[in-house]
Amino acid sequence: MQAQEASPKAATGGLPDLEDTGTAFAHKSNGELRQAWWLFRVIGTPWLTTLGGNLTKLALALHLPVKGLVKATIFRQFCGGETIGESLVTARGLAARGVGTILDYSVEGEDSPAAMDGTAAEILRTIAAAKGNPDIPFSVFKPSGVIPRAILAKVAANEALTHEESTEWGRARQRVEHICTAAHAADVPVLIDAEESWTQDPVDELTTDMMRRFNTRRAIVYGTAQLYRHDRLAFLRREVEQARAEGFHVGMKLVRGAYMEKERERAARMGYTDPIGANKAAVDKDYDDALRFCMANIDRVAILNGTHNEASTLLLARLMREAGLANNDPRIHFGQLLGMSDNISFNMAAAGYNVVKYVPYGPVRKVLPYLIRRAQENTSTRGQTGRELSMLTAERARRAKGAA
Repeated sequence: MQAQEASPKAATGGLPDLEDTGTAFAHKSNGELRQAWWLFRVIGTPWLTTLGGNLTKLALALHLPVKGLVKATIFRQFCGGETIGESLVTARGLAARGVGTILDYSVEGEDSPAAMDGTAAEILRTIAAAKGNPDIPFSVFKPSGVIPRAILAKVAANEALTHEESTEWGRARQRVEHICTAAHAADVPVLIDAEESWTQDPVDELTTDMMRRFNTRRAIVYGTAQLYRHDRLAFLRREVEQARAEGFHVGMKLVRGAYMEKERERAARMGYTDPIGANKAAVDKDYDDALRFCMANIDRVAILNGTHNEASTLLLARLMREAGLANNDPRIHFGQLLGMSDNISFNMAAAGYNVVKYVPYGPVRKVLPYLIRRAQENTSTRGQTGRELSMLTAERARRAKGAA
């Protein structure tokens, strides 16, 4: 689930009130609320975010004593802990307010075979932690955490692999199969995250193969559709058509996407058709049409509505009501990132919907690339940062008025 530009308030018509900041921030003390406000102020300043990220990376590389500062600020806001054990404490706190946890091992940029074997082993540990634990309804992994990006790119481009690359490609596929087999055995749905467009095709093929094998009774394996790509709605329709023909279920996490600027720059530099939708309105339309399509095929599709967009959140809730589905229908979940859009997460949970938070975790030094990327994504998505600040400001004012 990626940070997206928030939409203006819409008429709820009896749906959850996503403006209720008292419910959204009931878990935060005044001090925590103030700290979150200042953090989003910093994130909303592009030059400061870039400078701070670079200085932090340098300080950690030089082993300067900044880990405590990082852990007490941006890490605390967006991460559950450094280990699964620490993150389970965060999960219990979320569960107390009706929100599930997705343990997301967020170490990036380690692509040696040994490192990828280690990542796969860690993902298996998250599945073990989720087995039989209602606080953790999903597991997740990023394909490039267990498959080298260079190999994904060559396979996607139909380029010949060397003998060594073919061996590693086979080993990578085995990692994915092992993870999905374990998830099926534990009865824990597993989300396979998305990658950039030039490496996504082999990920889609692997994901569909895993769905075909493990989704015969219900959705255990979920793919991810980034609807900022103008071809993803057609892709989703093909997936469901194939599932109906072959007798399996489709699990799909819907997101708008996180690589827009990188995608446009690469397409322009290399001279191929831009894979991104023409504008925000086009992307929003595709996203909401994808929700409508999934709901029209809910007998065959399970949805994780991974959005920070309030209008799309309320649209799905309205579609559920029109279809006569219970708020907690097990085929439908709403998801946001830890530390963001609490107005969506906790208000939807309070209304009885299935809500989950992505809870990144890992050693501070190794998770830092993820944290810097997250801060930069928020900087480029100024509407989202502004929305976070406005909600935090409103809650601080509400509390101040109540204390007066």
